[in-house]
Amino acid sequence: MNLQPVSQAGGYTVRTPVYEGPLDLLLDLIERAELDITALSLAMVTDQYLAYVHAMQEVSADEISAFLVVAAKLLQIKSEALLPRPPLREPGEEDVGTSLAEQLRLYKRFKEAATWLLERRQRGLRTYLRVAPPPKVKPRLDMSGITLDDLLAAAEAIFAQEQEKQALGTVITPPKITIREKITLIANILRKRSQATFRELIGERPTRLEVVVTFLALLELVKRYRVAVHQERLFDDIHIQPIGELREDEEFEVEFE
Repeated sequence: MNLQPVSQAGGYTVRTPVYEGPLDLLLDLIERAELDITALSLAMVTDQYLAYVHAMQEVSADEISAFLVVAAKLLQIKSEALLPRPPLREPGEEDVGTSLAEQLRLYKRFKEAATWLLERRQRGLRTYLRVAPPPKVKPRLDMSGITLDDLLAAAEAIFAQEQEKQALGTVITPPKITIREKITLIANILRKRSQATFRELIGERPTRLEVVVTFLALLELVKRYRVAVHQERLFDDIHIQPIGELREDEEFEVEFE
């Protein structure tokens, strides 16, 4: 839709770009006149709105009809504003001025929100949704063929094992395991062979402390570019290979023991 600049009465010239609809034009006229959106301001810009609609050329009937509907409402609002007293309305009858003013306020809020979203998009402040499904973790323990009798027999076998029991008053001190010791253990294993796995490092029955300290020692060697690690899939074993030669006399300084 091509709109030509139109000179308007009122001390200024309205020069508006291509409008998307009649509310764009009406909102621009009110904002240029620095008026609040009220029925009175709608009556004041009626002549300017009608002049702009009159200047429209090569506009289809569907497009111009929306402008004409607003123009008809503006004419009614202006005619009522010229009356010596407000017109009497029937109960439940719509006030055209109040209705159009409220519609224009709502349109202004949506337009400001759209402008704010456009600015965020231009500044690169986007939010990306995860479209890929989460990885499927295959269960490692298949209990489909295990019965309740099998679980009972396993529990009885564990409880039947003879274990050295300490007296109730005995304070058991947990074993001291340091990162430096685990680094030395990893280095000694990798000197003997070209690769190892994390499960081989922690043994058959590791405690939680041993697993954590061994993993921290492995991270320290990775950080120092002394070993390279690789894991095929989630929860698979970690494969470890040395980078270069690990000398026996090499000292590993660690930040935490």
